[in-house]
Amino acid sequence: MDLIERIKILRNHLGAKNFKKVIEGSTKLLKKFPNNFYILNLVGMAYQGSSNHEYSIQYFREALKYDPNNIAIMNNYANSLKSLGKLEASEELYEKILKINSNYVNAYNNYANLKTLINDYEGAIKLYEKAVEILKKTPNIPATSRVGILFSLASAYQSNNKIEDTKKTIDEVFSIDPSHSAAHKLLSSILKYKREDKKTLDHIDKMEDLYNRVNHTNLEKKIDLSFALGKAYEDLKDFKKSYEYLSTANKIKFEKFGSNLEEERKAISNIIKNFKNINLNAPNQNPENKKIIFIVGMPRSGTTLTEQIIASHNEVYGAGELIYLQQVLKKNFINDSKYNFQKILENQNSKKNIIFSEYLEYFKLYDLKESVVTDKAPQNFRFIGFIKLFFPNCKIIHCYRNPKDNCLSLYKNSFASNTMHWTNKGEDIAEFYNLYSQMMKFWKSKIPDFIYDVEYEKLVKDKESEIKKILKFCNLDWDEKCLNPDKHSKTPIKTVSVSQARQPIYQSSLNSNSNYDKFLDKMFKILDQ
Repeated sequence: MDLIERIKILRNHLGAKNFKKVIEGSTKLLKKFPNNFYILNLVGMAYQGSSNHEYSIQYFREALKYDPNNIAIMNNYANSLKSLGKLEASEELYEKILKINSNYVNAYNNYANLKTLINDYEGAIKLYEKAVEILKKTPNIPATSRVGILFSLASAYQSNNKIEDTKKTIDEVFSIDPSHSAAHKLLSSILKYKREDKKTLDHIDKMEDLYNRVNHTNLEKKIDLSFALGKAYEDLKDFKKSYEYLSTANKIKFEKFGSNLEEERKAISNIIKNFKNINLNAPNQNPENKKIIFIVGMPRSGTTLTEQIIASHNEVYGAGELIYLQQVLKKNFINDSKYNFQKILENQNSKKNIIFSEYLEYFKLYDLKESVVTDKAPQNFRFIGFIKLFFPNCKIIHCYRNPKDNCLSLYKNSFASNTMHWTNKGEDIAEFYNLYSQMMKFWKSKIPDFIYDVEYEKLVKDKESEIKKILKFCNLDWDEKCLNPDKHSKTPIKTVSVSQARQPIYQSSLNSNSNYDKFLDKMFKILDQ
């Protein structure tokens, strides 16, 4: 078999996501052809597909030695750098690619994705729009090639609260692919379905028709449409039908992805075990004047609303849901999937606070004028001890709500992160909630005055009084704009909360669990009351 034929087989494996076979086959070929940039790029793409970005970078760098101006390899390299949080280096590569070829659509798309990571949605939208414009002018390019970028553009418009632009762009997607399930799901999050509104009822009919025609092997489409229809029927107050679709969505997700509940149980147990004997009242020094407000809690507990309120303040920059803290802690403290107790102590006693310094490195590309930054990654509740040790000038706000409402909201939504597969089964959601409660009790027993609790129900019922307390805890002066975050927040919203958080503060979600009590009794019974 000649080289071209063997490479063709490897490319087929790559397309089928058989990354292990690509790595094994390419490694054998590289023994005979060590300078072949094409094979080196294939290995890099296989490692990238396996989320092993450190290894992928090594192969992309090697490939570029033999073909320095290969923009496809540069693009792959930039994507891996971006995944590792090396945003500055990634941006430099995208800009270099576009100088070499100003019509390279993949670079526009991936550069736009980077812009969304740093909350530059205006910049992202311009890049997506440029990519769409190029594809329209390029002869012999099928219209379907525009769909992915158009959908990314629609999502960016929604995050930036440009709802009419979102709808127009979704219409463009449907003109090319009427069965685009993710676009139907996005549209369903924007619409308010009403029995007297024929347009919204027509959309339900379209989704149900698609749902019934979707091939059972196309699970992702089935999942998208199930969640979208679940939301639509909840709007219509047909909770039985809503539950049936939501149940289907969660069942398929569980069968496809399983659950990582046991991994989370071990991780939380490991953190508690390590921090039992650490003195959290002896923090490392923080030489920086930048103050971070960490907003933590269960996902869907009101963290997005709380951030939008604080980010409406003229002294605050809302950075949104970040993974930077998790990345810094993983880099410095984790060995063999466990936290290294000795390394934590060494860094605690070090004169240099490298944890905070490395965390701030991620903000180099942000346009930060404010002295206060919010980091709203709900599951940072696991890392409160680290925050206390290495971010001594910072604040922690813990959001919580009625456990049943919280778990129901998780059940009703789809989360892309592979760290949240515990949301794929109702009983696991409740078990995770109990783990979270256990963890919060542990932190409060060690540092009771360091954490400020925001109860969602109180916040929406008595917003002015509760917002004043929040701002006081954060050492921020009163700012009237915080009362109306739907009008004044400067923070784009990337999470599933985007549609709700763009509305005025409302109370309609309180005790929503009562509508699903008889359907989700197994999940609700597991909760520690």
